[in-house]
This record gives sequence, C-alpha cells and structure tokens, in this order.
Amino acid sequence: MPISEYDGTVARSSTTSDVFNAVAEARRREILDTLIAGEKAVGTIVNDLSLSQPQVSKHLRVLSEVGLVRCRPEGRRRLYRLEPARLGPLHEWLAKYEQTWNERLDRMDDYLKELQEQGEQQ
Repeated sequence: MPISEYDGTVARSSTTSDVFNAVAEARRREILDTLIAGEKAVGTIVNDLSLSQPQVSKHLRVLSEVGLVRCRPEGRRRLYRLEPARLGPLHEWLAKYEQTWNERLDRMDDYLKELQEQGEQQ
C-alpha cells in the first residue's frame, strides 16, 4: 500500500487485552473455575491447581487487567474474587450459538419421537 493511502490504523495483534483473549488460555479458565466458589488467596489457588505461584500471579494479572477478577489486600495476603458480570460479552456471543444448538436438538428430538412412533406402529 502506498504511503499516501495509509490510514494510520495498525492491525492489532492477539493480546490478552479483552475477555475473549483472556479466557482463551486454559489455565486462566481453571483459575476462574476455582474462584466460582468464592474469594481465595493466591496460595490457595496455587494449591488448588498445582501450579507455581509465579504462574498463578501472571494469570491473575491478566484476568485483573480485563476485569474478570478483583484483588483485595488483607494484611500481607491478596484475595481474589470473580467478577462474573465482566463475562457478559462472552455470554452474549455464546447465546447466539446456544439458540442454534437448542433448535437443532429440538429437531433431533422431534425426529427421534417420529422414529419411535413408526417403530411402535410396526
């Protein structure tokens, strides 16, 4: 592209700067899963998931940056809790697919009932 046509936009590389990219990593999803039960200290998460403390801290930092978890200091400990409302964009995106899946399952259920009725008539 000639420089005169350059519009100043730069293609964004894949980062963890949004909810979708943050939850794309399996270890971060595991951390979110462990926080469903409630607020936990980093050490507890380390023990729950058998990960190293630096690994957990790195993933918690990413999750904090996108707002999926909140940190609360308590003395020398840092307690983390899930912020489920921040999963909204992901939920909204998945809802479209859930509707399609439900419609397909309903059609399959109707087909299976039809087959069952045909089998009973014979």
